[in-house]
Amino acid sequence: MNAAARQALPLAGIRVIDYSHFLAGPYVGRCLAALGAEVIKVERPGSGDAGRQHAWFVGDHSGYFLQQNMGKKGLSVNTKDSRGRALMKKLVDSADVFVENYRPGALEKLGLGYAELAETNPGLVYCSISAYGHTGPDSHRAGFGLIAEAKSGIMQMVGNPGEAPPLLRISLGDMYTGVHAVAAINAALLGRVKSGRGQHIDMALYDTLVSMHEYAVQCYTLSGGKEVPVQTGHDMPNSTLYGVFRAQDGDLVIAAQVDDAWKRFAALVEQNGGPTGFGGDTRLHDAAGRNARRLEILEVVRPWVARRPVADILKMLDGIDVPCAKVQRIDEVLADPQIQARGMVVEQEHPVLGKIRLPNLPFRMSGCDTSIRQVAPELGEHNAEIAASLGFDAAQIAEMQADGVLYSA
Repeated sequence: MNAAARQALPLAGIRVIDYSHFLAGPYVGRCLAALGAEVIKVERPGSGDAGRQHAWFVGDHSGYFLQQNMGKKGLSVNTKDSRGRALMKKLVDSADVFVENYRPGALEKLGLGYAELAETNPGLVYCSISAYGHTGPDSHRAGFGLIAEAKSGIMQMVGNPGEAPPLLRISLGDMYTGVHAVAAINAALLGRVKSGRGQHIDMALYDTLVSMHEYAVQCYTLSGGKEVPVQTGHDMPNSTLYGVFRAQDGDLVIAAQVDDAWKRFAALVEQNGGPTGFGGDTRLHDAAGRNARRLEILEVVRPWVARRPVADILKMLDGIDVPCAKVQRIDEVLADPQIQARGMVVEQEHPVLGKIRLPNLPFRMSGCDTSIRQVAPELGEHNAEIAASLGFDAAQIAEMQADGVLYSA
């Protein structure tokens, strides 16, 4: 590693309290840890974060928890005990960022709402993540990413016409909200440099997914409410040709929706068994013409693809610079030389499990390495270290451990 790569990570010196569970909040904490923050994962005594009980399991360790909580320190404290509350108060007063993803109002009951914490720590950047946000008629309702995906209109547009939409199989709402929360937290920290004050960031899964619509919302509003995007199956009616196609031995995607790429693609199809004149049909040389004749185009392209192996088609399309890719299984993704070259799988040495491999984060910086080598903490693993950093002496720490105020598995 060269000297530039040994620069301090950008959030070095920032202390984050991760008072969250499951996915969106823990993902935020993981990202901040990768960027150099000291992230303290606070969990309830006993079972800890519910994510610890979420598959996939290796022995009694959850891969779900291991992935979203790497790079953090673990604290398990009983806040029902006055000593636990005092420890949490000191911890929050020492922090720069507080992340939580409970239903609005839940933490106020514990004395951990933004207004109360900001009284003694006005510089605190407090990030709340919930299904619907802290305002509006639905703010009191519980929800997960699945709920936001259904409510947002995204789910309604995927799948085949006439069929129930498929489950997306990735936690789009949680992860995308998490990414936005990371951006907002960093912006608030930067703003604090000038103002000296933190602020409350109110992130909602529903808001975030509605914001993702790069087409559907403006399609409806700018058409005066006449156009409502619907399920279209395997391609995009307003971006011909752009979609998923079944080949002889698998599936691939083709993106030939730009005029020049289309002309190259159509000429290739004609030269390799397609209908005469397909490449030179000027009616198809602009987007409007292709979209108007989409079904006619699909009647040519689908059987042309179906007669050939995926590898042959990819080779031909790469040769004429038309974007394309095989629809890969996860084992193929992990074996992909591009993913390996980019370091998108991080290896960690776990004290119980040995070597484990998990997805890396996509941060790439010229001055530092953001890959996290520190495994997710065991429940309460760093209790004594954290308590000592807050000024508690060895006798006080030992007493709290003996009484279960500080809990460890």
